[in-house]
Amino acid sequence: MQTINTNGKLLNISKPIIAGILNITPDSFFDGGKYTNINAVRNRIKQIISEGAEIIDIGAYSSRPGAKHISEKEELQRLIPVLELIVKDFSNTIISLDTFRSEIAKIAVNNYEVAIINDISAGNIDKKMLPTIAKLNVPYIMMHMKGTPKNMQKNPKYKDLIKEIIKFFAEKIQHTRQLGVNDVIIDPGFGFGKTIEHNYQILNELEKFRILDCPILVGISRKSMIYKVLNSSPKDALSASLALNMTALEKGANILRVHDVKETMQVISVFKKLKKIDKKRTIGKD
Repeated sequence: MQTINTNGKLLNISKPIIAGILNITPDSFFDGGKYTNINAVRNRIKQIISEGAEIIDIGAYSSRPGAKHISEKEELQRLIPVLELIVKDFSNTIISLDTFRSEIAKIAVNNYEVAIINDISAGNIDKKMLPTIAKLNVPYIMMHMKGTPKNMQKNPKYKDLIKEIIKFFAEKIQHTRQLGVNDVIIDPGFGFGKTIEHNYQILNELEKFRILDCPILVGISRKSMIYKVLNSSPKDALSASLALNMTALEKGANILRVHDVKETMQVISVFKKLKKIDKKRTIGKD
C-alpha cells in the first residue's frame, strides 16, 4: 500500500484521490475572485469535502502567466483568515498549501495544521524551501517549471522533453532525500513552461515518470492546453478535462488536482470498475 504521512495520519494513495482546488486569489485563470470572502470560502470547503476530495489545495498567489506579483505579506493576509477558519470548523481536513515561500510554509504548518506543501518551483525560487520542508517533516509536492510564472510561456524549448523533466526530478528527489524528506510527490507542471504540444506529450508519456518511484500529481483541470484546442474558454472545458483526467489515471496518476470534484469522482469510480474487470480477466486467463 502506498501512503503519505499527513499530520500523523497515513493517507492511502494506492488508489487515485482528488485534491480539490480552493483559489483565494482575485486573478486565477478560472475561478479568480469567487472565493475572496469568508462565507464563499466556507461554502467552497464544504462543497469540496462533501463531493469526496481527500485534500483541499489552497492557493493565495496566482501563478498563471502574467499574473500580478504579490508580496509575502499580502499572501499571508489572504491566507490566514482561511487557515483560521479551517482550524476552527474543518480540523480533520487535509490541507495542501500552494506556495513557493519557505516562511509562509513554516507559518502554515506550525500554526495552522497545514499537512502538505505544494511548491510550483520545487525549491528553485526560494532556496530555503527544501531545508524548511525537511525540518517541518511534511509531504512535499514538487512541480517542474521552466523559468518563472512571469516568463515561463515565452517560447519554451527542450531538446528532449521527457528526459529533461525526469532528470530534473531525479536530481531534486535525491537532494530532498539527502535532507531527510520522506514523502515526495511529483507534478510534471502542465502549462508551466510548456507549449500545448509539450503538455500533450507529457500526458501521453506520463507512465515514464513511474521510474522515479514517487506518487504523481496531475493538474490539468480547465487549463489552456484544453480550452485552446477547443477554441473555447475555461468555463467550457469540463468534459475535455474529465476525458484527459481519465487518461492520466490510465497512465499512473495518483492525485488529480481539480476544480470539479464531483464530476472527477465519477471518473475515478468508473476507472476503478474498469480496473477491477481487467484484473478479473487477467486472473481468469491464468
